[in-house]
Order: sequence, then C-alpha cells, then structure tokens
Amino acid sequence: MWETKVEPARQRHKDSGGFMISLKSILLASCATALVSSAAWAADPIRIGVISEAQAVAGSSIAPAAQLAAEEINAKGGVDGRKIEIVVYDNHSSSAESVRAFQRAVSEDKVNAVIASYISEVVLALEPWAGRLKTLMITPGAASDVITQNIAKNYDQLKYTFHGYLTSTSLAGLVCDAAKDLLPYKMKTAVIMSEDAAWTTPLDAGYEKCLPEIGLKVVDHIRMSPDTTDFTPIFNKIEALKPDVMITGISHVGTQPTVQWKSQQVPIPMFGISSQATNSTFWKDTNGAVEGVFYNAVSGPGVAVTPKTLPFVEAYQKKFGNFPSYAGYTSYDDVYMIADAIHRAGGTDPDKMVDAMEATDYVGTIGRIAFKPKGDANPHALRTGKGYITGLMLQWQSGKQVNVWPKDLAAGTTSWPSFIKLKAASN
Repeated sequence: MWETKVEPARQRHKDSGGFMISLKSILLASCATALVSSAAWAADPIRIGVISEAQAVAGSSIAPAAQLAAEEINAKGGVDGRKIEIVVYDNHSSSAESVRAFQRAVSEDKVNAVIASYISEVVLALEPWAGRLKTLMITPGAASDVITQNIAKNYDQLKYTFHGYLTSTSLAGLVCDAAKDLLPYKMKTAVIMSEDAAWTTPLDAGYEKCLPEIGLKVVDHIRMSPDTTDFTPIFNKIEALKPDVMITGISHVGTQPTVQWKSQQVPIPMFGISSQATNSTFWKDTNGAVEGVFYNAVSGPGVAVTPKTLPFVEAYQKKFGNFPSYAGYTSYDDVYMIADAIHRAGGTDPDKMVDAMEATDYVGTIGRIAFKPKGDANPHALRTGKGYITGLMLQWQSGKQVNVWPKDLAAGTTSWPSFIKLKAASN
C-alpha cells in the first residue's frame, strides 16, 4: 500500500483548556534508534486530533484505539513516508469544550483531520465548525440522523463531516431484526425506554415504526433525563403495564438503570441499545447486574466480523488491559480510513480528502465500510445491510459478552436471568 519504514507513533494529550503533556513513545529502544528513525520520515507528520470523553464508559476507548491504529500504520512506514501523530483532547463530555478544542486543534495544532466524540450533541455542535474551518471530521460513535441530514441540506458547507457509526434509524432497524429472530414467539408487547437525547429521537421513531412490523405492540414510550439517578418510579410504571420486553435506547446513562433493574428484580428483559454495556468493564461497573442484558453492537469480543476484528481486539487488550467499547472499534477503523484517504488524495488538501473519503471501500473491524453518496437523504452515513455493516446482538452471560445474533456469527444462545418471567420458552 505504501513504503515500509519503522517509527512508533507519538501521542500528545491536551485538555480542552490547552495544557499539553508530551509523551515519549514506549516503543523507542534507544536515542540512537530514534534519531535514525526520525531521519527516515519525509515531510511533516499527519496530525489527527481526537476529541473524546476520556472518563465516560462508552467514550474511553476512542483515543487509545486511535493511538493503536497510528502506531500500527507508522510501524509499516506511515502514509507515503509521513508518520501519523495523534493529538488527544478531553472534552469532559461538553459541547462547548469540544468546540474550543476543535478550534485549537485546527488553528494552533494544525491537525489535518479530527475524530470526534460518541455524543450526538457534541458532533452537531462541531459540524458547522468542520465546514467553517474546512477540516475533515468523522464521528466514531454519535448516532443522530440529523448529522447527515444536515449535510444533505447544505452539502457544500458541511461535506467535511462523515458518520463513522450507524445512524439511529439504522440502529432501530437492526434491533428489530434481532428481536424478530431472538425473542420468544409469544412476546407481543413492548415498552420503549430511552434517554432524552438528540440521538434517541430518530431511534425511538424507528422503534415505533419497526416494532409493530415484527409483531410487538408498543404499549408505552418512556423518555427520561440522562441525569436520572432513581429509576424505581420508571420501573414501577413499566411493571404495571406488564410488557413482554423493554426496548432500550441508553448511552449517557447505563450503570444506574442496569443495577436498579437487577436489584429491583424487574421481571422484564432489557433488549436494545445500551452503549455502556459494550465496554468490557461494564460487568465490574455494575457488579454483575448486567447479567442477561442484550445490547446491539457493530463488533464485540470473540466475534470475527472480519479478519481484522480479532487481531485488533487482541492488540487492544494486550496494550490497555481491557476490551474496547463500540466506539473503540470505529475509532481504530477511522484512523485507517483517514490514512487511506490521504494516500489516495495525494496529500492533506481538505477538499481532495473529502473526495477520497467519499470513495472509501474499506474492510475494517466492523465490516465493509462505505459511505452513502451526495444526493442521499443521509450523505456520508455508513451503508448498511448485506455486504456492508450488519450489526450484532450480544448478551452479557456469566461475566462475558456473548454474541447471539446473527446466527452465522453467534457464539452462544440466549439465556435469561432467573427473575425474568417469560410467556414462552426461550429459543
């Protein structure tokens, strides 16, 4: 793909206030080796800014996964002789701090591209700035359809933003596809339980459309504040309705509803989107209360979605001591896609990079990645379906994340906690 020269990645960390800490790569064997390697690099480095939520369960994998990808690419010669440098900004889950970090990344640190956030509100705040500063930006985890709908409305200005994760509408469809295949056939009713956030508005609309199509009547739709700490009234209300299943849309919240679901012994399965459950630390975070929870993901431990999936998981676990959350897989892929786009564009001209990204056809850890074209209702969203991204449904079982759908990638079958009351035997 490109010349081979060996050089470890250098990562610089910044908080959103501008304080910088330089980290020497742990891969340097000696000063002499470093000098020889440095001399081998051509021109200036390619800088990729990573604006992420370092302390959030779902966002904590974004920067480390990007760092790992950069190190791998640099070890193979970088991009046409240019090394990749990752510059990390902790946004503290704040849209305002993210905007300041983005401005600083482009204007002061001269990054060539930005990987930004799993929070839709953050990405929506950054989207106009990517256009204004003509800087390619890709999100590894935000889901709101509005991100790409905005591009459709103002392509020339907003074409610099790419959606590196599934849209909320796509996620709803995949959850319904899995529910149709996995849930006991006598289940007829559902309650939608989601956090009140930008990404769940199209998600819930998708649920309300597709759940009846698979035979699940929606008996209530509960949206709660992401700041909710006491879920007892919510679970009491849901129990009173006696639905067969709770279809979830939770990301900013996760630990508290999961722990309280178990402690209250709510006899109704949780099935859907639970972003925090994608992180392998979630078993410890919930003291095992996540046992039995189903969650959608694009990849997961032990699941060979592509030949690249398990080597990435193994390398990440070896380097960082845990498995990545869903946004770690996509962040890792995003670095490779940006590198490939720069190679095909012949440099870092932002408009040429956009053209190259639009032509992406890349097999990553989550499947075959390609973007919807200009003219689509959601340009720069990921293509989904057969031959592209199909998604998974995993379940926490005995401390492990077990993929149970689709059948050809399943590592186990469904299992139900003892307090769950089913109207039919599980399949």
